[in-house]
Amino acid sequence: MPPTVVILNPAARSQRAAGVCRTIEALVGNEATLHRTSKPGEARSLARQAVAKGFEQIVVAGGDGTVNEVVNGIAGSTATLGILPVGTMNVFAAELGLPKGIKECWGIIQAGVSRVIDLPMAAEHAFVQVAGVGFDAQTLKETSWDAKRNLGPLSYVISAAQVAARKPPRLVVESGGRSREGSFVLIGNGRYYGGPFPVFPNARIDDGLLDVIVLKNVGHLDLIRYMQGVLFGTHVNMNDVEYFQAGSLTVTSDQEVPVEVDGEVIGTTPVTFECGHRKLRVLAPA
Repeated sequence: MPPTVVILNPAARSQRAAGVCRTIEALVGNEATLHRTSKPGEARSLARQAVAKGFEQIVVAGGDGTVNEVVNGIAGSTATLGILPVGTMNVFAAELGLPKGIKECWGIIQAGVSRVIDLPMAAEHAFVQVAGVGFDAQTLKETSWDAKRNLGPLSYVISAAQVAARKPPRLVVESGGRSREGSFVLIGNGRYYGGPFPVFPNARIDDGLLDVIVLKNVGHLDLIRYMQGVLFGTHVNMNDVEYFQAGSLTVTSDQEVPVEVDGEVIGTTPVTFECGHRKLRVLAPA
């Protein structure tokens, strides 16, 4: 196996963190260097340092948020990304078709089985799965760490209900010489969003295109209707939903609207998204 570093987020699956850490330590053994993160943002700097030291494989043991940090640490390098999906959310691992078992995923890493995928950018921030402008980013922004710790997923539901009760922003999406308007914009690299939900049915993570959904309304009843549409695969045909593919796009607004990538708020509008065609090598089934 080429020089490999494993970056472990002990906070992932916090209730079972100790057991997960022991399992990963046993798997890694002397085959790789293991680093644990102790604070948000540290995974990115550890990944950047590992690349500078010549490590060829950078493995993330965590969820989508930690994956995003590491990807931003290795973006632009020739390092290969590996994933041990032990986080609360492992949507990107599901997109890649990785098995749920940690041992099986480590076997893929040991075997060096890889593929090359797209690496989208939101301004200067890389992401691998999904980005959002408006509703979901505002929800993430307003959900405190204490609420997440005490209430779990319910904390997001409470914040989402509060955000949906307000007047939504007016967003303008420009791409390919065409302008579209909406209240909430989702940009996908893969098919899934928020779990095993195929929000972007035509997406492929290596086609050089971003899949874009512009939602015109974000009231309580509208969100329920959209979610029902996702479950039945009919949301992209709704009259107040626009679904298209593009290599790049810009989202603007007459106010500052938050932007998130892979579940992390990174800034506000205006923001330009671009798809870096096959810029990231990932250890995963071909």
